[in-house]
Amino acid sequence: MIDVQKQTICVPIIKINDNGIANTNDTIVKEDRVNIYLNGSKIISTMCILKDQDFHSIGFLMSEGVIENVDDIKDIEISKDGLNVYINAKINDDNISNLFHEKTLTSGCCVGVSANFEGKIIEKFLSQKVEFHLEQIRHYISEFQKNTDLFSNTGCTHKAMLFCDDKSFLSEDIGRHNAIDKVLGKAQILKIDTSKSLLIVSGRLSMEMVIKCAMHNVPVVISNAATTALGIKSAQNLGITLIGFARNGNMNIYTHGNRIILPQG
Repeated sequence: MIDVQKQTICVPIIKINDNGIANTNDTIVKEDRVNIYLNGSKIISTMCILKDQDFHSIGFLMSEGVIENVDDIKDIEISKDGLNVYINAKINDDNISNLFHEKTLTSGCCVGVSANFEGKIIEKFLSQKVEFHLEQIRHYISEFQKNTDLFSNTGCTHKAMLFCDDKSFLSEDIGRHNAIDKVLGKAQILKIDTSKSLLIVSGRLSMEMVIKCAMHNVPVVISNAATTALGIKSAQNLGITLIGFARNGNMNIYTHGNRIILPQG
């Protein structure tokens, strides 16, 4: 759970609505710049909520193929002010060099940056035969749609929720990329078998979102929003079941629908 008071500030505003005009206060989410250090060197900074910075860092680095296995991590430390994460780990030197080579500005909020494009890092196809009944998915979507305290107070966060067997894991952040990295990083640290999992996220499913899930072996990815054409193409090529517009029991299945067990007729 996120401590709402620690992650927000209260600011005076002039509120205009159907009831008129009034001086009042509004609760605003805070964002901070977190620096990630790997084996003694700073590799990147990210704007995010000061929560689960260790999971965030591991999720991002494994999404980019810099750290290939959670067992390659020697230790993780977060500074007392929460603004620096220090990681010592065995790394893939070729993939970390891509972070400092040509980068792509993604279509993400907070202007995400990724080096994991054009097949330079990811070459895989998720072939696992895991299946989910439609009503099971609807139940997961219903759980996902429950507002968190932080969103209820600010309306300014994305979230990602991972379902695996009878367990679920939730992460929240100002950026949809960050929320995914956090929940998948948490799963890696806890050594959850993501090959049988289902991930539900807020925000559109663009290519880099799909790639993150493939790098963590998540076979089914769902959003309450839309997907892009490259998101669909990536999911098709990577073996991911992609579902969009998942709201109030409705959904669009775009790729690899064989993992979804539909009712007869």
